[in-house]
Amino acid sequence: MTWLPTDCHAHSRHSDGALTVADVVAKAASVGVRPSVSDHISRDAPTTVDSLPEIDAYLTDLERFDVLRGGEFCWHDALWRELPPALVRRFTHRLGSLHSIRLADGSWFRAFNPSLPRGVRPADYIEVHVSSLEALAADMPVDILSHPTLVPPPLRELDPESLWTEAHEERAVRALRHAGIAFELSARYVPHERLVRRMIDGGVRIALGSDGHSREQVAHIVTPLATTRRLGVPDAELYDPAVHGSKTGYYA
Repeated sequence: MTWLPTDCHAHSRHSDGALTVADVVAKAASVGVRPSVSDHISRDAPTTVDSLPEIDAYLTDLERFDVLRGGEFCWHDALWRELPPALVRRFTHRLGSLHSIRLADGSWFRAFNPSLPRGVRPADYIEVHVSSLEALAADMPVDILSHPTLVPPPLRELDPESLWTEAHEERAVRALRHAGIAFELSARYVPHERLVRRMIDGGVRIALGSDGHSREQVAHIVTPLATTRRLGVPDAELYDPAVHGSKTGYYA
């Protein structure tokens, strides 16, 4: 069988994507990519999938298509804790996201906020970001960490290799490796290469994700795939739930 890259992270109209599930599948097929739909599943995200009945309906819809059935769950929202095992087993894979991080005072701060919290310096923010990543890895039974370097807009303008210390990167590697969670090489929120290399060298599996919302974005994983190939990752080692399994139990 010919190997195809898998887009483990794409959105449909079930949340904030522009395409129907059928359109996601067709777009991926047109560019030689195995599709997945991994919509937001949260009470605190732009989505229709915000309750157990809606999750059931979402999966029932996806089961009509030849598509991997994912879901992107917010660590800070408790909905992921409430899923019964029978519902979890219908997912082919699940993703965890740090759409909000937990500050030192215990409050939550959204990564899409246009400014940093008052009194928090860039170095302070990365410290709590990595602490939140470690807590997510310890808490969430997910297969992939989505867009691991997602930070507020002001920090996106800074040099990530200065923003992230090597000690922060090592902590992230240890947390994901210990939890058996794949590191998403996102086409939308591109991680810096030093961190990607450290993940690879540290034995963390890499997943490709478009995080696509529009027709142009969905299944557009050319750049992430080129990066893994340039860094020496065999195609067959990239995360594929049908090959490498999933914590959902679907493939058990």
